[in-house]
Amino acid sequence: MKKESFQTWRFRFFMNLYPMYFGTGGKITFLSSDWRQVQVRLRRNMWTYNYVGTIFGGSMFSASDPFYMLMLFHSLGKKYVIWDKSASIRFKKPGKTTLYAHFEVDEKTLADIKEKVAYSGETDWQFTIQWKDGAGKVHAEIERTVYVADKCFYQSKLAARQ
Repeated sequence: MKKESFQTWRFRFFMNLYPMYFGTGGKITFLSSDWRQVQVRLRRNMWTYNYVGTIFGGSMFSASDPFYMLMLFHSLGKKYVIWDKSASIRFKKPGKTTLYAHFEVDEKTLADIKEKVAYSGETDWQFTIQWKDGAGKVHAEIERTVYVADKCFYQSKLAARQ
């Protein structure tokens, strides 16, 4: 695992305090200096459990929300437009203990995204997030689709709509 830089540590620190993220119950525990790895913890507590005493699916869903978009934004650079496009969640078993999610974008994924965008101007890229307990058992899987486009292509597409 890579190390954090001061910049990613600072981002992580303030993101954990940001009310919109803090309210999810998630806590970012690691953000690599190259923005390619993120680790998040979601504890079962009075803010995150539901009527039957398990972690809200909404907490799992929202605590995993911004990361792939942010990771791609920092990894691909300013010549790309990146948006979260869609997401779905599949529950495997109730979350009764602390859950963990690991996000990673490797070189091959970045190269494949760049290749698709170079060919067609835009692409939708799907990522799978697993919420696991301390023993590694999967409690939920989230499929997130991220839209990536060349900035010039995107601006032309917007202009054509108007």
